[in-house]
Amino acid sequence: MQLVGVTWWWGRAEGPRRSSESLCLLPCSNLSWLGYGCLKQDWTLITVNTIGAALQTLYILAYLYYSPAKRPVLLHSLLLLAVLVAGYGYFTLLIADARTRLARLGLFCSVFTISMYLSPLADLAKIVQSKSTRCLSFPLTITTFLASTSWTLYGLQLHDPYITVGWGNRQPRDALPSHPVPSCPCPTAFG
Repeated sequence: MQLVGVTWWWGRAEGPRRSSESLCLLPCSNLSWLGYGCLKQDWTLITVNTIGAALQTLYILAYLYYSPAKRPVLLHSLLLLAVLVAGYGYFTLLIADARTRLARLGLFCSVFTISMYLSPLADLAKIVQSKSTRCLSFPLTITTFLASTSWTLYGLQLHDPYITVGWGNRQPRDALPSHPVPSCPCPTAFG
């Protein structure tokens, strides 16, 4: 899942320009989960989200470097950085109890992750409207589904509702049936 930026870049080169908002949100999600992993002392969360935040930051820097309109990307990135700094201040300075801090940060991470992945609904509307899956990355959808399932199972194993919910609902379209690959139509039993 951390390599979503590669797919994002590939789609940008092949198709219409895409917005940078979802790309800018990814390191914020990784950094939030990294903080949660540090509080829990969970090395799986720490490792995955450290790598993820580094890769996603690299994607934003590359996008910023090659983008003709640098100002909107920079403003989105700075706004989200300000949200992270404010969140860090809130969770470290205003909440003294470690258990309360862990619970509130877990809730924040879950809500942030779920809200971040609501953006594919626009793609879903385009798919329904155009009756074409051209704007949908089938490999990314499958990878997201598998990663979401893995994190849900990990959260269930740890009995951690924040990991279970936050990663288990990565994208609303994960609940949809698999989309046929347009270039490889498969015959069906129904004709």
